[in-house]
Amino acid sequence: MHTEDYIRLEDTHGTNTYHPIDVVIERGEGVWVWDVEGKRYLDCLSAYSALNQGHRHPRIVRALIDQVDRLTLTSRAFRNNQFPLLAKELCALTGYDMMLPMNSGAEAVEAAVKAARLWGYRVKGIPDGKAEIITCGDNFHGRTITVISFSTEPLYRDGFGPFTPGFKSIPFGDASALEAAITPNTAAFLVEPIQGEAGVNVPPDGYLRKVRDICTRNRVLLIADEIQTGLGRCGQLFASDWEEVTPDLITIGKALSGGMMPVSATVGMRDVMGLFTPGMHGSTFGGNPLASAVAREALRVIVEEELPRRSRELGAYFQQAIRDLNSPHIAEVRGKGLLIGVEFHPEAGHARNYAEALKERGVLAKDTHGAVIRFAPPLVISREEIDFVVEQFAAVLATAPYPAPESLRMRAAEPQPAE
Repeated sequence: MHTEDYIRLEDTHGTNTYHPIDVVIERGEGVWVWDVEGKRYLDCLSAYSALNQGHRHPRIVRALIDQVDRLTLTSRAFRNNQFPLLAKELCALTGYDMMLPMNSGAEAVEAAVKAARLWGYRVKGIPDGKAEIITCGDNFHGRTITVISFSTEPLYRDGFGPFTPGFKSIPFGDASALEAAITPNTAAFLVEPIQGEAGVNVPPDGYLRKVRDICTRNRVLLIADEIQTGLGRCGQLFASDWEEVTPDLITIGKALSGGMMPVSATVGMRDVMGLFTPGMHGSTFGGNPLASAVAREALRVIVEEELPRRSRELGAYFQQAIRDLNSPHIAEVRGKGLLIGVEFHPEAGHARNYAEALKERGVLAKDTHGAVIRFAPPLVISREEIDFVVEQFAAVLATAPYPAPESLRMRAAEPQPAE
């Protein structure tokens, strides 16, 4: 079968919830992937940062195979010998007391929302059913009904109401707006340290420290969604570490399994997480022995291969190399570590154009919200491989602006679906 055959099958039988770049990948290794025709591409998306350790990291593959040969699933009705070790090691690494294992990132966020509300009622004394959680405009925390209830993106919400109540939205990066929004019924503030899907939006310096102080003074939990920004992606273990901020709860996922399978967790201190009792929350697959064994090795790779340091150093190199292109089409280059957003001037055309053109030159990146293209390669990338990406990007910029590709012209020029 050829690329067109796979695309036709997917478009015929797959629900139309994505607008992917038309490349059909069949193999990956490190930062490279190959399509069904054998063409090689450098992956600059990392499955939305799930592949921080690279495609098929040999240590994580071995951990998966070894565990598959022993045991894959027990459900939480019984105990297994991998989950307790993951819980201990994850808490030791992050400095928190307890973790709640889930599968997808959205599930981890849902668990954090439940934990915050439970704390609000049981500890803070908020009247039953009145708890509020403050979120930020342009956020992306997942796709469940509750999560899209506090999204401000119409594309994620239209046609899916009624929505879950109890959420209030404020502008991202505005600490004074947070202080003004807090009421006696506010249980938590949920925030991405850097907004990835919104276009790699980086808040002003000191924002998270101000937020931490405001939450502490007002007895409000600070929840950091580090699903995309965490585990080394932004040049520290967590993006919150840039300002030496310790949230009350963090949600993690994606690279927690090194891209091998869905694994996520909500992590926090005992005074919050310890409020859960049997039957209040759970997951058949959450904490399964296969996922736990894989996550344990994925965490060891992050630490032992110093991926946060690599991300910090190579991200600075990558960003500067893009700035040094001095392209008149680029309005701004922003990000932390190897989470980089390049925003184009309006007259430069839709960012999808650049993603399509880069694909033709052997680089896979993805546009977001029309004006931004995101570069987020695996953290195992080398300087030479970054040079290759920048060289291809320079060649694309040299031919811009140009008409939108056929794949975009056939579709309304609307914000593209995120992960």
